[in-house]
Amino acid sequence: MSIKGFQGTSLLDFPGRIASLVFWGGCNLTCPFCHNPALVLEPEAYPDLDPTELLADLATRKSFIDGIVVSGGEPTLDPALSGFLAEVKSLGLAVKLDTNGLAPQVIGELLDRRLVDYLAIDLKTVPGRYPELHTGAVSPEKLLETIQLCNRAQVELEYRTTCVPGWVDEEVIMALGGLIDGAPLWVLQQYHPEHALCEAARATIPYSPERVRSLAELAGGHVHRVMVRGL
Repeated sequence: MSIKGFQGTSLLDFPGRIASLVFWGGCNLTCPFCHNPALVLEPEAYPDLDPTELLADLATRKSFIDGIVVSGGEPTLDPALSGFLAEVKSLGLAVKLDTNGLAPQVIGELLDRRLVDYLAIDLKTVPGRYPELHTGAVSPEKLLETIQLCNRAQVELEYRTTCVPGWVDEEVIMALGGLIDGAPLWVLQQYHPEHALCEAARATIPYSPERVRSLAELAGGHVHRVMVRGL
């Protein structure tokens, strides 16, 4: 695992803040509908970024950015993540972490050390289907542990679900809603198949905007706020 990309600034990826995006290669899932397949399947094809040089670059950006977004791939697989984030926090920058939630022990440490200000957790489908999302072993119980951690965490929190036909429907939304009942924010995203990891997923026709909005309406019965992105 290593830092593979550093690009521009974004407001959408870190709501209310201007942030630089930092990407990690490698993942503990190989979701057929993944939108960053190259980072998952061929991380070695991308050059590694030196953390010291990256931190120096971030230091020069402090005057016009509020923080960084750490995404991937799956950043929590890197044992050096907490040390890197501690250095970022020492610069006075906020941190948003994008994660699939399958490493509760790592997420718990980051929260205990207050190294994350905003946590975005992907909910792919019902936990019982998570073993279908990887060629290796997956423990859905780890996701449930992370959800329990987040119930107590003093951090800005966002759950998000991409509305992939065949993986997310009304029944799935109701089941996931029961797991995160009372959460502050659940973002439902339109599925864009053109960059998906698997050929069959690239051929999948997305839901209509009306269907996505109806799923969002169902989701709204479980959380304080629902947002829809990508329509």
